[in-house]
Amino acid sequence: MHVGLISYTPDPEGVIAAAARISVSNVSALDLKEKQTPERVAGLLKYLLSAGHLSPFEHASFTFAIDGISRVTSHQLVRHRLASYTQQSQRYVSFKKLDFVTPNTIAAKPDWLAKYNEAVQNAHRLYCEMLDAGIPAEDARYILPNAAETRLVMTMNARELMNAAGLRLCLRAQWEIIQLFDYVKREVEKVAPLIAEQLQAKCYRLGYCDERESCGLFPTRQ
Repeated sequence: MHVGLISYTPDPEGVIAAAARISVSNVSALDLKEKQTPERVAGLLKYLLSAGHLSPFEHASFTFAIDGISRVTSHQLVRHRLASYTQQSQRYVSFKKLDFVTPNTIAAKPDWLAKYNEAVQNAHRLYCEMLDAGIPAEDARYILPNAAETRLVMTMNARELMNAAGLRLCLRAQWEIIQLFDYVKREVEKVAPLIAEQLQAKCYRLGYCDERESCGLFPTRQ
């Protein structure tokens, strides 16, 4: 898996702060932004977070190149609807060479790993045979496994990133999407460390676990 930040709102935290101030100011957000100091920006963002005033965070967005995740995880990811996605098409891209994801629980058991690899390779072999027989890739792809790797571009604003990370960095989430959002957090940290601090499991914000069962980090609300 590889995650890279390919574009983002310049000075994302400064933009958020200026947007927040415009609601109580009679001057342009341009003027507000020019007069901001890093200390004032940090102080305002912390206030907004503590008060639950999160709409200004929607003015900063981040675009990621995501490579090498399974179709299992991409299907989970696109359920976050307040985002934009463009994914590698199995209809138009021929997968004569298939890269696929192997869970550690399978890789740790040699006998099951051998069966897993055999099943994936058999599916891929049939896929290639169908392509060679003239069956369109859009139909041959039906045999490809969920383990098949995919690539996509994802754009989210800071508010939705915080929401998605709150769900996907929970230790009860599926291992691959936890890893994905851990990489996303590392990329955001390079350009917006204050926002990156908020990319954490929701229990840290709530102070309790709102799942049916706790992983142990925080007790359930009951």
